[in-house]
Amino acid sequence: MQYAEVAVSVPVRLNQTFHYRVPEALKGELKVFSRVEVPFSGRTVQGFVIGFSQPPDLQKIKDIKRVIEKEPFLNEDLYVTARWMVRRYLCSLGDVLQCMAGSPVGSTRSSQEKGLAVVENHLDLTGLVRAPKQKLALEVALASPGLRKTELAEKAGVSLSVINTLLAKGLLKEVDAGSGTENYPSLEELPTLTAEQRLAVSKLQQALREAKPSAWLLHGVTGSGKTEVYLRAIEETLKMNRQAIVLVPEISLTPQMVERFRARFGSRVALLHSALSQGERYAEKARIQSGQATVVLGARSAIFAPVPNLGLIIIDEEHEHSYKQEENPKYHAREVALQRAAQSKSVVILGSATPAIESYCRARPGGPYQLITLTSRVDQRELPKVHIVDLRKELAAGNTSIFSSALQAALARRLANHEKSILFLNRRGLATVVVCRQCGQVMKCPRCEISLTLHSDGWLKCHYCGYGARAPGVCPHCAGKTIRSFGVGTQRVEEEMKKLFPGCRVLRMDADTTTRKGSHQKLLDEFMHGEAQVLIGTQMIAKGLDIPQVTLVGVISADITLHMPDFRAAERTFQLLTQVAGRAGRGEKTGEVIIQTYDPGHFSIITAQRHDYLGFYHKEMAVRRALQYPPFSHLIRILFTGLNEGDVISAAQWWQERLYSAREELVDQSMEILGPAPAGIPRIKDRYRWQLILKGFVSREVRKVAAAVLEQAGTRFKQVSVSIDVDPMSL
Repeated sequence: MQYAEVAVSVPVRLNQTFHYRVPEALKGELKVFSRVEVPFSGRTVQGFVIGFSQPPDLQKIKDIKRVIEKEPFLNEDLYVTARWMVRRYLCSLGDVLQCMAGSPVGSTRSSQEKGLAVVENHLDLTGLVRAPKQKLALEVALASPGLRKTELAEKAGVSLSVINTLLAKGLLKEVDAGSGTENYPSLEELPTLTAEQRLAVSKLQQALREAKPSAWLLHGVTGSGKTEVYLRAIEETLKMNRQAIVLVPEISLTPQMVERFRARFGSRVALLHSALSQGERYAEKARIQSGQATVVLGARSAIFAPVPNLGLIIIDEEHEHSYKQEENPKYHAREVALQRAAQSKSVVILGSATPAIESYCRARPGGPYQLITLTSRVDQRELPKVHIVDLRKELAAGNTSIFSSALQAALARRLANHEKSILFLNRRGLATVVVCRQCGQVMKCPRCEISLTLHSDGWLKCHYCGYGARAPGVCPHCAGKTIRSFGVGTQRVEEEMKKLFPGCRVLRMDADTTTRKGSHQKLLDEFMHGEAQVLIGTQMIAKGLDIPQVTLVGVISADITLHMPDFRAAERTFQLLTQVAGRAGRGEKTGEVIIQTYDPGHFSIITAQRHDYLGFYHKEMAVRRALQYPPFSHLIRILFTGLNEGDVISAAQWWQERLYSAREELVDQSMEILGPAPAGIPRIKDRYRWQLILKGFVSREVRKVAAAVLEQAGTRFKQVSVSIDVDPMSL
């Protein structure tokens, strides 16, 4: 009789696994890392086979029900990483393996889907088709041969039926996915490197040849050519017959980078992102595992790509919060990358114009990272000139518009000169607060302790749970009729822009306008190709855009992120301002940036104006040192949620008592235990939220205390969810 050890994908103790009997019918199918279905506590759950051994107690043994996947794209290298993640993030092994493997693939019919290209005798599209969508799809296929059906439809912003029609007409043909761009450009076609780029490439090539684990922080101003440095490092990696993983914050927001990688490496590039179908994801992982795809490009979870011979990991915009997963297991892709590099003797490149405070601290002399700096833009282009507008003075002068006089004048000049502008506001909607001026009642979500946002369609919407209701004509609390809206969102900016400049073509990019598949690419293409003069958006427009015609960036309000109740607020503000400012002046003309604020003296805004990362770093480090926040300490956030607030509070108090006891037994008494207290948003989706914060100087000791209480708790609180976040990005 054969028995399998299984890590189940349900909340259990950290390293707890369970044994199951292997039925005779499944013996030939089952392997280490196979995904299976097993009975567990009266229900059926998924799990992963991690070995075969006889359990100590054969009396209660149950059978494995079925094999879901024989090959879930896990290997020994990823399993070692999974064990490390259990210790690092205090989560179950089953949860980690589930995260690494992703959703099971039910069918692989589309795994052999070929790419598409325009048939040779139809390369001249003039007058070829009348339907605009078909013509657009053909133009995209001509520019990017080798895209699969879904990729072509997404990039062109059309439906799959349009692509099928073109295939039926014989205007498109099937080719090997990615074909048409397999070859490197000749050396003459590669851009000439600046002196700083050449030095950076030389250092990284030497590190790659040494085949030792190392981490490099590539700190380059916006437009300094970090991407080209990445490409040259990848070329060196491929010459050594090794593979590379490249992470970007969100792949749908970086289409230009995807195109550059495909142009350089062709079908050797595999894309991993959430928009892929199950079959497409299977096909890409199969190409990676077989070594056919040697460059993996994707968002956070691509760090788990099953590469057989890893040599290089690149994390672009390494400061981005999206690299931290907010659901269990709450890992940070940067930390997982360093762990994978240590195992595979790989090089890690962390690139950013505004590195995370912790990263730059580690790159100082004597730290574990090595620092490379790119201080100038390519082609000797100047950094944009940044002006700060004090909105208090604007108000005193009688200007109640959301646009300062300086921004209005700058916009008018760009429109007259047929140049492009970007307006940034990190808040969507028409107004952010709706309040009754008679009784002071704020219109809040009935399920969340958060104010509702007014949208231009007259609906109040909750941006946390999706609740929506018509904006009332009278106050539901006092029947008052003086209901007013306050605050500004991107919809309001769009409306005011059209009033101020009638006839101006405006596009808006935020979570409300990008819900359809391919909408990001469609909006960017329209803006790049002259169908609009002004792009208004949230933080999604601050990343990865390289549009030479943009000469003006206006920040409507720099204060939205600055005064959030979070110790990273100043850092987040500096990063956003610097990144969005970097979208200006990337062509031949010098860019201009106008930052509007009610707090013009804040150091994060002043240093952003000067493009002075080091100045910001030293001031922020002084604040962190005084308050003993990271990188001078380590935090663990323990969040308790449930439908009954009394149960939630009881669980939090039970944990608090045992945390104090564990601290006294295990570690230095200097560790702080803060709370319990209501979370920043005390209720979301009808679930009450309380939290505890552990704060200590040694990461291992803080985790030891939390792990000890986690073991005691087990499944004690069945009505309360307990979530542990090690080194949280936000409190």
